[in-house]
Amino acid sequence: MPGASRLGTLGRRAVTGAALAFVVGGVWLLFEGGRFLQHEDPLEHADAIFVLAGTRLVRPLEAVDLYKAGWAPLIVLSPGRLEPSERLIRDKGIAFPSESELLRSTLMHLGVPASALAISDESVDNTASEANLLRAMVIARHWHRVIIVTSKYHVRRAGFAFRRGLEHTGAQPIMRASRYDISDPANWWRNRADVRYVLSEWQKLVLYWLGLAA
Repeated sequence: MPGASRLGTLGRRAVTGAALAFVVGGVWLLFEGGRFLQHEDPLEHADAIFVLAGTRLVRPLEAVDLYKAGWAPLIVLSPGRLEPSERLIRDKGIAFPSESELLRSTLMHLGVPASALAISDESVDNTASEANLLRAMVIARHWHRVIIVTSKYHVRRAGFAFRRGLEHTGAQPIMRASRYDISDPANWWRNRADVRYVLSEWQKLVLYWLGLAA
């Protein structure tokens, strides 16, 4: 039947087109997917440097260099997520320093004065909650620019979260990847750890674009 033949032709073309798009998308992801995730902003002088949790020293060391170069007068350390057991110990009156408190001590040994370091007592467990924490600081302290330091593959998604989190505050987030992150966005498929990180970031980024992530 002519009608069925035309439908069959259209169906084959649709399948061919989808397959071609899949191949092209796969090739693009292979060669550009890592670099796309590392989307940084030009550096500008700012009121503070906000260091996202998630690494022990990779991100904080970048903040130290930025501070010493004069890009901002204050380093704010994200508190990260406190385990329920940590709160339990503290409720018993036992001193147990948080990761950010230990990090503050290390940065002071690296030459950052205590007056240039700030941490929060709050607990945050994702990038969106870190953005909300910074929003409160921006409003309270009337900041206009904040440099956000994170890892290379996290820059694009973090930028999305912080632009949304600082919306209507008048503050500008400036996204910065740590130079101490040894990941290689141009060749991400060659390292197993990079593959896991990139694929995870792409999944989360798509959820952000679809409005399905906090």
